[in-house]
Amino acid sequence: MTPATQDLDSALAALLDTFTASNPASRECFDTNARFLPGANSRSVLFYAPFPLTMARGEGAVLWDVDGHRYDDFIAEYTAGVYGHSAPEIRQAVMEAMEGGINLTGHNLREGRLAQLICERFPQVERVRFTNSGTEANLMAITAALRFTGRKRIVVFSGGYHGGVLGFGAQPSPTTVPFDFLVLPYNDAQSLGAAFAREGPEIAAVLVEPMLGASGCIPALPGFLQALRTETEKAGALLILDEVMTSRLAPHGLAALHGIRPDLTTLGKYIGGGMPFGAFGGRQDIMALFDPRSGPLAHSGTFNNNVVTMAAGHAGLTRLFTPEAAGALAARGTALRERLNARCAQAGVALQFTGVGSVMNAHFADGEILRPEDLEAVDARLRRLFFFHLLARGIYASPRGFIVLSLPLDDEAIARMEDAVEDFLAVHARLLPLRSRPDRG
Repeated sequence: MTPATQDLDSALAALLDTFTASNPASRECFDTNARFLPGANSRSVLFYAPFPLTMARGEGAVLWDVDGHRYDDFIAEYTAGVYGHSAPEIRQAVMEAMEGGINLTGHNLREGRLAQLICERFPQVERVRFTNSGTEANLMAITAALRFTGRKRIVVFSGGYHGGVLGFGAQPSPTTVPFDFLVLPYNDAQSLGAAFAREGPEIAAVLVEPMLGASGCIPALPGFLQALRTETEKAGALLILDEVMTSRLAPHGLAALHGIRPDLTTLGKYIGGGMPFGAFGGRQDIMALFDPRSGPLAHSGTFNNNVVTMAAGHAGLTRLFTPEAAGALAARGTALRERLNARCAQAGVALQFTGVGSVMNAHFADGEILRPEDLEAVDARLRRLFFFHLLARGIYASPRGFIVLSLPLDDEAIARMEDAVEDFLAVHARLLPLRSRPDRG
């Protein structure tokens, strides 16, 4: 073991010791719940060793854990919590909806209003259907593409995450549903062209995130997205853009930002006002497959049009997260990312923040990051060091370095995040890989 490795292990061990000693109530919750839940867990992404914090309450963009510690929330429910934890507009809408009955067992007055908002905000969505999650939305979009084209193969990309049963490395993950997937490298137009030249007549659709989210906030190159549109059109395949996460990153989503018009779009997260929600929509002729008057595809879901989500979603999109607000939040995120990258460059370390708008990811890597494979050599201990350093300074982010801005996050909280990163660089710079390229802001 080299001295540098020993120093990194020692620094991480010290942070873990402090974390364990400071959070006895969270540890007790974890041990108790492990008697009933495997690993005390029902959502894998929330676990981290030695045990995760248990949150007691939230207000605005602040969280308090069961040990009474206060955190600035820089994860925002993995982008779903754009409104924070207690927006009065959302609470009022939910209470008013519940006063009229929770489950109405029929069409209701609220679903059409939300559908109209979505179609107006995202012009490529001519017709839309609701689900309870982004996972369901992507499953239904794939099903529509298979039926519409009469083909079987779906192109996806390494590092793509389209929900709990639609995750991909170089191959589909063990929990991925058994569609006929062809996994290609992200941001590689040459491999894409070769695949379509070889298998174009068999391809029903391409399913892609315009920015890889779970794999590290890696944006698609504009030329790559255009190649996707060109190849699918030539082959008679459909282009499905998964904007479950990325639709919040620009006033009308990333498709509009890049001038791409997909055939189908999937949505979710924040659009339901922080409630369980998903949606898929697109071209009228494709969505007609689900028209119960004549279409061949049934689509069920007891809570697809539940009044709580319909009300919360409408209030959020009309009163809080308007296109103008989305653009302003994206601008704040872009400015923060640029400032953090400038500080890392000045420190001469190989730490960079990638992303678009109001979401970003920290990476201990030098050079341009175009796909998840560019991060394979990163020492996972550095991510843990960064995460527990931020926690110790009252910043709640993701163990993988994922950072999200929400509407109620104020300038003081953003300044505290910047100070925590600067402190991380000051304390741990000697443990970090060095930067080899010229400084860039």
